[in-house]
Amino acid sequence: QVQLVESGGGLVQAGGSLRLSCAASVSSFNIKAFGWYRQAPGKQRELVATIGATGRTDYADSVMGRSTISRHNSENMVYLQMNSLKPEDTAVYYCNVGMYNFGRYYPEYWGQGTQVTVGS
Repeated sequence: QVQLVESGGGLVQAGGSLRLSCAASVSSFNIKAFGWYRQAPGKQRELVATIGATGRTDYADSVMGRSTISRHNSENMVYLQMNSLKPEDTAVYYCNVGMYNFGRYYPEYWGQGTQVTVGS
């Protein structure tokens, strides 16, 4: 059974930083790919960042240079460090585990999400 539990969200002022954490209960963690998505009110869920088993990372243009996704295989943890936060980063952030297929990431299981609110 796969379980993903996010934490670390909250209220932060514009320009601030947050680190989101995802505790993943999943078999063979070290060979899995993980991602972070977000969904703002009234908008579609969008990909934020992904990390493969080799440590390869990909980012949405909107967070490139401001965010870092990382993983700690021995602790089954995935992180999203977000800096220089903007009000438009306000959203519910979801951790997921998935797979790459022909270079594209496909999420398979989702966490419940953690709210990030950036004040102006």
